[in-house]
Amino acid sequence: MDIIKKIEQEQMRFDLPKFRAGDAVKVHLRIVEGEKERIQVFQGNVIRINRGTTNATFTVRKISDGVGVERVFPLHSPFIERIEMVTEGDVRRSRIYYLRKLKGKAARIKPKKNW
Repeated sequence: MDIIKKIEQEQMRFDLPKFRAGDAVKVHLRIVEGEKERIQVFQGNVIRINRGTTNATFTVRKISDGVGVERVFPLHSPFIERIEMVTEGDVRRSRIYYLRKLKGKAARIKPKKNW
């Protein structure tokens, strides 16, 4: 095995749940402020997943006080404590950037129906 691939395998995390664009998730982040450490939760809809090895990222969008906030998280980051699935969304696209133009009830994502 190539030495670079071996190092990448050591850095990757396999304890995270499978999620897709349109799913609502809670990302629990470990925040370091000076000497103290705390967990901060960022809850929103996944609007994009960028696949890859150690450079894989996903983007989560939420509405905070009427303003859309997007944050890009590295998937294999050691600062991510855990990722919780809230709901599975029923979308047809892998990049749901059209949510940026929508407001209010129009920006909701239908939940996936499990037959």
